[in-house]
Amino acid sequence: MYIGVLVELSNKNIDKKFIYSVPPQFEKRIKLGIRVEVPFGHQTLEGFIVSFEPKPEMETKNILSIIDEDVIINQELLELGKIMQAETLSTLISCYQVMLPKALKAKKGTLIKKKYETFYRLAYKPEKFSKKQYEIIKLFETQDEVSGEILKEISPSSLKTLTEKGVLTKVQKEKYRHIELEEKEEKKPLTEEQQNVVIEFENSTDQVYLLHGVTGSGKTEVYMELIEHCLNRGQKAIVLVPEISLTPQTISRFSKRFGSQIALLHSALSDGERYDEWRRINRNEVDIVIGARSALFAPLQKLGLIVIDEEHSDSYKQDDSNPRYDAISMAIKRAQLNKNCKVILGSATPSLDSYARALKKVYHLLSLPNRINKKGLPTVTLIDMNQEFKKSKGHFSPSLLEKIIETLHRNEQVILLLNRRGYANFVTCKNCGYTIKCPHCDITLTYHKTSNNLRCHYCGYATNKVTICPECHEEALSDLGTGTEKVEEELKQLIPEAKILRMDFDTTSKKGSHQKMIEQFKTQKFNILLGTQIVAKGLDFANVTLVGVINADTSLNIPNFRSSEATFSLLSQVAGRSGRGSKTGEVIIQTYNPNHYAIKYVQKHDYQSFFKKEMMMRKELNYPPYYYIAYIRISSKDDKLCYKESLKIQKLLKKYLNMTTILGPSPCNIYKLNNVYRYGIILKYKKEDNLKKLLNKIIDVYKSNKLIVIDLNFNPIVFG
Repeated sequence: MYIGVLVELSNKNIDKKFIYSVPPQFEKRIKLGIRVEVPFGHQTLEGFIVSFEPKPEMETKNILSIIDEDVIINQELLELGKIMQAETLSTLISCYQVMLPKALKAKKGTLIKKKYETFYRLAYKPEKFSKKQYEIIKLFETQDEVSGEILKEISPSSLKTLTEKGVLTKVQKEKYRHIELEEKEEKKPLTEEQQNVVIEFENSTDQVYLLHGVTGSGKTEVYMELIEHCLNRGQKAIVLVPEISLTPQTISRFSKRFGSQIALLHSALSDGERYDEWRRINRNEVDIVIGARSALFAPLQKLGLIVIDEEHSDSYKQDDSNPRYDAISMAIKRAQLNKNCKVILGSATPSLDSYARALKKVYHLLSLPNRINKKGLPTVTLIDMNQEFKKSKGHFSPSLLEKIIETLHRNEQVILLLNRRGYANFVTCKNCGYTIKCPHCDITLTYHKTSNNLRCHYCGYATNKVTICPECHEEALSDLGTGTEKVEEELKQLIPEAKILRMDFDTTSKKGSHQKMIEQFKTQKFNILLGTQIVAKGLDFANVTLVGVINADTSLNIPNFRSSEATFSLLSQVAGRSGRGSKTGEVIIQTYNPNHYAIKYVQKHDYQSFFKKEMMMRKELNYPPYYYIAYIRISSKDDKLCYKESLKIQKLLKKYLNMTTILGPSPCNIYKLNNVYRYGIILKYKKEDNLKKLLNKIIDVYKSNKLIVIDLNFNPIVFG
């Protein structure tokens, strides 16, 4: 028997299967999609079996061992990996590795231990026994096996004696690492609007749907109803939520409806928990998988529905490492591999790409235009900080401060959004203008007051804060910009009685901290929730009646053609956190750009007008969804060499691409990162038959070049 094995090394030079022979003792255990250990040159590697092969002409080496008894990449996922590789031009092995938890990746030396629980069985009943031994033996009158934990509580020494005498025999049983889920509850009745959406979905034969529902319209209830219908047909479902939205509230609502039918796959789980959850799925023990982007690759059989909530979120695109895939595109491809599977995308602020496809009937558009509490959307007031700046106390205008105090006096709660973490954006010298930057990256260091250090949010470099300027040697360094720590400190001084909970990347990095904070705010131990984007989505607190945005312009200033869309989406989402209960909600947005269309349309809750305006701008500038974009990043530790090779690539592209606009090469937004220089070339195209073929050739040219690294990103979120 001969097999094709894809080894663990993600390198374009060896991005192909290698043929190995299977010794007779292994033949019965060989299956597609399991891992094997193989000799490779002078080393031993792990790899996936991806094919059965005829006898080759050349001599082959034997596999050394079989790692898995169960298939870990089924036929469907093997096929999906090939599709992903063709779309992203990454290595095929990287496409398979991204589908698996750490414990199951083909990687030599990765070992996650299974957890076991000890049980005991009664072998025979002795004639003589002590009082404590009798208590233990009596338990076996009603059950065949008893947990070792229960028996130890009676008497560890008696348990040991009975085991040594052979009266009790020990049995080890594998135990899943437990993830707490809530008890099932009765489902809520659907509103007429929700019911109409469910009926329209069920009666349609289309494959992809876009559910456009305002914040608080009950999209989650619709998802759960559709999932229940799916399960009743004997099918299974995947629910994707953005990482920042994957709160205990989301999981709580699904577990109350479906109980232990759910498995969770997201980054807040430990490696062991992810391993156990994945195996529960693979063993057909669950019907629904809820998780972030990579949960899309859960090995569910008979997949009938994929739900992608908050579909506009950037986190559905893997932008920072290969394979740079789009989870929405891959979800649609996976649905196409399953004959009767549908995909539903949901958002209060759909991405322009998705809404444009829905209007063109590529996707089936469904609508929930009203909130389920029958209340209107919150009133939004814009505060022009150009006028209010001199009257402001720190970062708070008098109007916002007054509204916060009024809300707290009514024993209601406030959410404040600041799209920054840390104490200050940067530290600069008032005397000479010198700004402290990371020595490895072309980026300013962020000051964190609690740890009194300066940190690079890209490479992780950290150093103690200094007061003497390294350039002019004057004691003139000061903190500029705004961070969540700084605003929290200000707020404590302005409203001493306020109970403030700060939620950002730094305060939620510990396991379980996110869940704990949500619970504390829900039970009103705190009355102000201050945070970064993490507070904008997936949170539902009935007592929140005021949302304040400290600085609405942060995302507007990002050098990216999507900045207006990102701003509109973020502000609309955070505004939707207000007035979700029986009380009327209000939103105060502080901005230096009150006349910018993205901010004006947030004030009016007018997605349609924003969409029309933004589409007009995109059409004028040849940006998506009218054009596709590909980004080529060239990196090297040698700046001059990097630029020289970038120019070579640009000339090659111009020679062979007739229908493509080529921009660059130019330095990336972050020109130097971890001591590596980076240049980028942007390609805009509608149709270019030769593009992927040409890009593959460029990758081939540089795949053996150790001084230059080429990265490709189709429809990137970030250019850099």
